[in-house]
Amino acid sequence: MRILITRTDRIGDVILSLPVIENLRRVWPQSFLAMVVRPYTAPLLKNNPFLDEIIVYDKYGQQRGVGASLRFALFLRRKRFDTALILHPTNRMHLITFIAGIRKRIGWRKKLGFLLTHSLPHTKQEGAKHERDYNLELLRLIGIVPQKVLPRLYPDREAEEWIENFWQRHALGGKTVIALGIGASCPSKIWPTGYFAELAKLLRERYKAEIVIVASEAEKHLRDEFAENYKYEFLDLTGKLDLIRIVSLFRKINLFIGNDSGLAHICAAVDTAVISIFGRGQPGLSPRRWRPLGRKSMFIHKDAGCKICLAHNCQRGFLCLRMIKPEEVALLAAGLLREN
Repeated sequence: MRILITRTDRIGDVILSLPVIENLRRVWPQSFLAMVVRPYTAPLLKNNPFLDEIIVYDKYGQQRGVGASLRFALFLRRKRFDTALILHPTNRMHLITFIAGIRKRIGWRKKLGFLLTHSLPHTKQEGAKHERDYNLELLRLIGIVPQKVLPRLYPDREAEEWIENFWQRHALGGKTVIALGIGASCPSKIWPTGYFAELAKLLRERYKAEIVIVASEAEKHLRDEFAENYKYEFLDLTGKLDLIRIVSLFRKINLFIGNDSGLAHICAAVDTAVISIFGRGQPGLSPRRWRPLGRKSMFIHKDAGCKICLAHNCQRGFLCLRMIKPEEVALLAAGLLREN
């Protein structure tokens, strides 16, 4: 059996789809499993022992136009997949797998969902269960009773060598190292940087913690705001890490504290302690659906009483985030650090 799994959205979404691959391998150990992802999430699949092939679909680049997408569909046709699991419903992926002649096309009844051969109603916006469990639910359409395994990411040898050198260079052996993820994809997910700085001060005072800032190149302004408020030295990895090195970094640290973002899911998937800070409370965007899954994963969220969330157009100054105080997060951190 040749099975194609597609997930063409973001980091956290791809990570929460990994249990699908593991379940397929468990039930059909001899099957050929390939996964279609976007270029920037592809490194997350590197070294995954359950996957045979990573296929990159650059929907905002190389495969942006109609012609390029058609050529991609014909490329998939030549690979002779007999089953496609489309975990993230898009018009393009429904159409591509149809043109590719994949006999069984399984997904959500949304966005050209009529092109699917097996489908479930799309109710994810109701947030009745976790995203991982929504993904696993699709397996029932091909006769698999899924096991709720945790997402797992796997290390890369070069990245492991890099982190060992980094640890030695900064004399981090035996120290409590805490990474802070100060950015996110939307302002409605970003805890105030001043709060992060206050939290870092508490962690420094109480645990002599070495603070590491992990952020993208586009989030340098947040790093600058943090530095202005923190005043102490910290290890700044803003814009310096690819996903493979982030995986190795997170395998090494004691704790990650960050916003509702892909970084929290990476950390949980390498079994490192994580605290994720949530703002928005609509069911489909809430921790019930998007919290990081791991043995040492926690989240904090407060209801600001908004009847309708306006997300980045918030008229209340992101009160839901400002209600979460640094001391509260520090207390959660204390519990996780005691367990380590």
